[in-house]
This record gives sequence, structure tokens and C-alpha cells, in this order.
Amino acid sequence: MEYLADTVAIIRHFANVGKIGKAAKSILQDADNGKNTILISIISIVEILYLSERNKIPLDFEEVRRKLLYLDNYIIIDLDFDVVETAKAVQGMELHDRLIVSSALSLNVPILTSDALIRNSGIVYVIWK
Repeated sequence: MEYLADTVAIIRHFANVGKIGKAAKSILQDADNGKNTILISIISIVEILYLSERNKIPLDFEEVRRKLLYLDNYIIIDLDFDVVETAKAVQGMELHDRLIVSSALSLNVPILTSDALIRNSGIVYVIWK
């Protein structure tokens, strides 16, 4: 099955830090074992670069890039007009979250996120706990 992981989920999973909900953790581990596909918005990749450059996360951007090159079950999703069109209807979030949520909606996949605003929005199906 396919899932879109938000930035925090990817950081916590790849760095093995912080809490990940039991359901989300199981999905990510299954992806590592070839059983699920994790989609990652290019927006998350840009956020990881930014946070890595400022030493705000325990990951090096090049380390993440190398991992993603070799993990077949992790796919980077580009922004396109469908995502941007969908974002017009997604309100009340900062731009990065809005585009990540819009990516999940465009692709019709659940999102793995701990973000309470996204979870409580009811806009997209969220898996975490």
C-alpha cells in the first residue's frame, strides 16, 4: 500500500529519534522491508535540506539523499499543477504543510504525520497512533 510521510515522520524514522506512533512506525518498518511504499513530497526534501543546514535535525542532507537513492520503496513526489490546484481548497495551514496535505489528497493516499493541525483538520486521512 502507498502512504505519504510528512517531514517529521521521515526525520524521526531515518534518524531513529523521537516518538513515532505505533501504526505509523509499523508502516515505515514494512516499507523498509519492501511491503509498503512511502511517498515523500519534494517539499519535505527541501525542508530536510533547510533544517540540516541549520543543524536543527540529527540528519545530514547527503545522508538522506543517499538513503533515498537506494531504498526502492521510498518515492519522491514532485509538485505539479494537480497538487497546486488541490492546495487552493486546503486552508488554515502554513504553506509547506498545505502542499504536503495537497499531495496526499491529489494522490488519494493516507498521510503519516504527528501534526495535530493536520490530524484535527479532517481534510485528509491521517495515520499516526
